[in-house]
Amino acid sequence: MAHELTNAGRVTRDGLDTPEILEAKRDLAACLRMAARLGLQEGICNHFSALVPGHPDLFMVNPYGLAFEEVRAADVLICDFDGNVLAGEGQPEATAFYIHARLHKMRPGAVAAFHTHMPYATALAMTEGEPLVYAGQSSLKFYGRVAVDAEYNGLALDSSEGDRIAQMMGAADILFMQNHGVMVVGNSIAQAWDDLYYLERAAEAQVKAMSTGRALVPVPPQLAEKTARQIAEGDAESARLHLLSVRRILSASDPSYETAA
Repeated sequence: MAHELTNAGRVTRDGLDTPEILEAKRDLAACLRMAARLGLQEGICNHFSALVPGHPDLFMVNPYGLAFEEVRAADVLICDFDGNVLAGEGQPEATAFYIHARLHKMRPGAVAAFHTHMPYATALAMTEGEPLVYAGQSSLKFYGRVAVDAEYNGLALDSSEGDRIAQMMGAADILFMQNHGVMVVGNSIAQAWDDLYYLERAAEAQVKAMSTGRALVPVPPQLAEKTARQIAEGDAESARLHLLSVRRILSASDPSYETAA
């Protein structure tokens, strides 16, 4: 189901081996590895990206052909918005390039962008109406932060489709892509990871509650908004600590994700 970007070129740029960039690659690889452990990947078809520290016109992304659980920091590609690979071996998957390059370019505040077909959130993207009912506390983290793209157009294999997806996302942090999956953006890799994790947990709880056949009880909008603000107050620090915990867990069991060369 994945498509390799065949027209990518090879250009060079200095300064792509700084300690900050290496740490960002390790953070991204850690997110990919833990996503695999939690069953959030789908074959080799999903993709995580992030702007390159110090280079806002470049982004890093996992390469085509590797499952999330295989990716090391050394495998993470650095690309420009024209499809050129500046660092790393291989090419990005075509839809990864057309979606992520256009999203990062059109929305510079989206430092990280994670796209998955994770099962429970994708299940909600396949249903009628608003995906989240906001009946569980975890879902309230996303109250007022969600957009829905109800226009499924098949695979994103050109810039115009990437532009359309970015426009549908607007200022939202979460995009439910109907009949497809989800896109999560954050102002850091840690924030994108934290949101991706809790989005799937919220979706899982909702799907299981719906499976009982009993009516869900949404939190009243005023209280939902208040709770969302409470969560947001400590969200950045919670996300930072969450990613650190992920890295500790991986380092204890399989530190190969940290490999830089």
